[in-house]
Amino acid sequence: MKLYDLSQPLNQDVPSWPYYPPFEVKYIKRKAEHGVNAQYIQTSNHIGTHLDAPRHFVTGGMTIDEIPMEWLYGPGVIVDLTDEMDELAAYTPEMIESRVEVREGDILLLHTGWHRYSQFGSQPDEEKYIHMHPGAHPDMVQWLLDKKIHIWGVDEISTDHPMNLPIGRFLGKGMHGHCDKVQAKC
Repeated sequence: MKLYDLSQPLNQDVPSWPYYPPFEVKYIKRKAEHGVNAQYIQTSNHIGTHLDAPRHFVTGGMTIDEIPMEWLYGPGVIVDLTDEMDELAAYTPEMIESRVEVREGDILLLHTGWHRYSQFGSQPDEEKYIHMHPGAHPDMVQWLLDKKIHIWGVDEISTDHPMNLPIGRFLGKGMHGHCDKVQAKC
């Protein structure tokens, strides 16, 4: 099995959740003066490529260290939905299944093309990126649970419609997690 690293570089240019403190790096020791380089890093947990643990949405849900390692790698599919995504569009199980075969337990990555509107994307539009992005249709919840999809990701700021969080709450209760901000290359 070939493994792919889906992480984005972590730096001050990575899009972050609105109103959260930005990523910050300060040198506290420099090699010339102290013989070593040391940095102080401050960030929120909602920046760049990251995984939301079920506890993010559900009190008593699994914490990040309780997620089984086996959930974080394995076979998966990338679904290119860019031709169907517009402001506030909803992606559905039918859209996904019409393009790829999703097997039980797959890792599912959705390419919406919305990352282009991020602050450092090719067509920056922060308002559109944060408040008008596509999201999951409510039918996605049961479909993801039925397919035993433990990990799924998108190339946008959230898997849900702006400021509406049902996917995380329902999947958290089902002991499933999801990851955000995956830039797929299709």
